[in-house]
Amino acid sequence: MTKANGLRRVVVTGLGAVTPIGLDANETWSAMKAGKCGVGRIENFDLEDLYIHIAGEVKGFDPATHVSSRKVQYGDRYSWFAGRAAEEAWTHAGLPTPYDEPYRAACIIGSGAGGHSTIETAYRDLFIKKKKATNPLTLLRIIGSSASAHVGIEYGIKGPTFGTCSACSTATHAIGVVYDYIRNGLVDVGVAGASEAVLTYGSMRTWQAMRVLSPEGCFPFSKKRNGTVLAEGAGILILEDLEHAQKRGATILAELVGYGMSSDSKDMVNPDVEGPRSAMQMALDDAGLEPSKVNYLNAHGTATALNDVNETNAIKMVFGDHAKDLAISSTKSMTGHLLGAGGGVEAITCIKATQEGWIPPTIGLDEPDPKCDLDYVPNVGRDADVKYTMSNSFAFGGLNAVLVFGLPPA
Repeated sequence: MTKANGLRRVVVTGLGAVTPIGLDANETWSAMKAGKCGVGRIENFDLEDLYIHIAGEVKGFDPATHVSSRKVQYGDRYSWFAGRAAEEAWTHAGLPTPYDEPYRAACIIGSGAGGHSTIETAYRDLFIKKKKATNPLTLLRIIGSSASAHVGIEYGIKGPTFGTCSACSTATHAIGVVYDYIRNGLVDVGVAGASEAVLTYGSMRTWQAMRVLSPEGCFPFSKKRNGTVLAEGAGILILEDLEHAQKRGATILAELVGYGMSSDSKDMVNPDVEGPRSAMQMALDDAGLEPSKVNYLNAHGTATALNDVNETNAIKMVFGDHAKDLAISSTKSMTGHLLGAGGGVEAITCIKATQEGWIPPTIGLDEPDPKCDLDYVPNVGRDADVKYTMSNSFAFGGLNAVLVFGLPPA
């Protein structure tokens, strides 16, 4: 089934997630409905001389229990998360293993950082413990495309398989790539999203040096916000051609109706309002939607001083008068910032919002910044008629990507 422009329609048939508030998509969503915060004192490694002691850690995750593939178990922690989330999404979609038309499937799973845990272990072995060699699997574990390769092997995918890397926009770009492949007829099915596992001593030292981490918590759009909070996890979607999904009797969860991307082309750290504005507008134009049709926007909302004000201003530019009526929230207030994986988890959040007619809150928002003066659904979620949602991802380097989801086709 095609649109008037000749492009095929793309739907979502599977969801999978691993986050600091849940080891699967449903658990994560239930935690959001309860307003649960996954940010806390770091427990998974020695803090040594760090002065930032909090993060959004995935706790209780055992690869031997939560990852069925022995091959993925030999990968890095970020591959474990990707394997777990992909398995959930693939099973949810009801696709055969191995996939029966392998060259008509894609697997695009990105990572902003790749195998950080493996890198740190290798360097400690070489430079502190003075070992003569690293683990033989070190190279394969650290590569940023390892997760996509692992998952592609697991499900017999022989079409386009690689990783995207665009910092905090990684998952959204991956989803957008698969969206374009499907609607242009290159493949019929795709696994799309990203995974991150950057919570190590060395990584925390590098983030500390940039002075962008909060020692207290992640409080998007709040007057008290003083930085973001690093987190880990994965978010994966199964995208599919509408006609293909209907023929096999799949349960369709949502339609991906629009995608926009842009670059600020200005600065590596300081955001520009024009880049986010143009990406949101492109996504709406791609979807053929007026701004007033969007009922919920999942903001990038990192809780940094510049990003939150910049995003607020960009939303006002795109949505005009509707901006004051638009329900907006940053679920990073609950999960922390999953970096490249954030867009995958937040896309799932948007889909769940349309399914259940419920908008998640921005927790910890007791006193908004006067410059952030829109409806950020403070502290408590709400029931709403949600037909169209938007998910924003804006990354270091000014790399912007936006998705628009709608209800399943009638």
